Amino acid sequence: MQLFGSSGTRGVVGEAFTPELVRRVAAAAATVWGADRVAVARDTRLSGAPLADVAGGTLAAAGADVDRLGVVPTPGVAHYCATEAVPALVLTASHNPPQYNGIKLLGDDGTELAVDAYERVEARIDDAAPPAQWDEVGRARRVDGVNADYRADLLAGVDSERVADADLTVAVDPGHGAGSLVSPDFLRELGCAVRTVNADPDGHFPGRDPEPVAENLTDLRRLVRATDADVGVAHDGDADRAIFVDETGAVVDGDTSFAALAAAELDPGDAVVSAVNVSQRLVDAVDDAGAELDLTPIGSTHIVTRVRERQRAGDRVPVAGEGNGGVFFPEYRLTRDGAYVAAKFLELLADADGPASDVVAPFTDYHFVRENLTYGDAAERARLLDAAAAYAREADVALDTTDGYRLDYGDAWVLVRPSGTEPKVRIYAEARDADRASALAADLRETLDAARYRSD
Repeated sequence: MQLFGSSGTRGVVGEAFTPELVRRVAAAAATVWGADRVAVARDTRLSGAPLADVAGGTLAAAGADVDRLGVVPTPGVAHYCATEAVPALVLTASHNPPQYNGIKLLGDDGTELAVDAYERVEARIDDAAPPAQWDEVGRARRVDGVNADYRADLLAGVDSERVADADLTVAVDPGHGAGSLVSPDFLRELGCAVRTVNADPDGHFPGRDPEPVAENLTDLRRLVRATDADVGVAHDGDADRAIFVDETGAVVDGDTSFAALAAAELDPGDAVVSAVNVSQRLVDAVDDAGAELDLTPIGSTHIVTRVRERQRAGDRVPVAGEGNGGVFFPEYRLTRDGAYVAAKFLELLADADGPASDVVAPFTDYHFVRENLTYGDAAERARLLDAAAAYAREADVALDTTDGYRLDYGDAWVLVRPSGTEPKVRIYAEARDADRASALAADLRETLDAARYRSD
């Protein structure tokens, strides 16, 4: 796919992402769906409201009635889709900076479109069906209470009594995103004492950038320590991810929390679906449970596609996802859901004899490094990827090309691949020894940097 990457399409508003692009995607989606009724929602980005108007108007002009949901976390939209049996267009750029926006498309079963469905929409971008006749256009209506209904569904999907009995204090940082309207209230309804920071919905994202990575979570770490919270929870812009901070104020790596969550769910013979940048932490957890690990290209659309394939084959897939905080519990819903992931982690805390740091301790034996190389144009991107391919060919180690080039050295691994959502080439490395992981990433980066400005 050229337009839709690993999780919808995104770009800087006014540059790669324009009202015209929104119109074309909405028209193509309307053509492929052929639905009488469609939902439109958004996160808190400043561009979201006018672009949602464009999308809603285009869908109505194509003949669909449009449910305008307003600001709702993407998993909340998924709940609405599944309940009402309608597809949805969501204006969100997830973890990208404020100047970005994007589109995710959800089916009427409440899951993000799989790869083949996105491909069908992309194929109609330039030849969508003409608008409906004047007397066949759809009508728009505002739908209230979507976030409250979503919270009620979350509450019914977890063991609220177990969490309430644990008397937990939780610090929450929704990062000014859509999760501000759900997670603090949901966690209070679970019986937790809740402390918040960056919890006012604000498309300027004044407190921090939307991506919940360690360098953006200083406020949350401080809040955990200042309030003696048992755990901290951070979301991205559309709240489909959750990253944790332990009781000491230390950020829990997403790969670590994913492994801990998976270990609690797995039985022998189960399958786990994850991406090719999977941490050895998860590999170990899957092996210890006697389960099977199935790897896909990076991105939620690929994971959704593979989970469905495994389910159709009769396999049980209780957990799936990636180490960025985007975890699926497919038996609840095949959607990444930051609030639900937070609640599942609280269940682990409620059952534990010790604090959050003890819960994740069995999965902290590896050191992970991630680096990004930003490129300026297609030619520079091609030089970087050509250099990555040559590096992989020359390395005398096991190679996996599911998505980019993953080299397995036995005691460590390194992966290089182009981002599906940003103009970046990403390098990942992991080893039990921190210096080993850093050295692998640095060596690969050096090679790519040397090729960056090469003249052909």
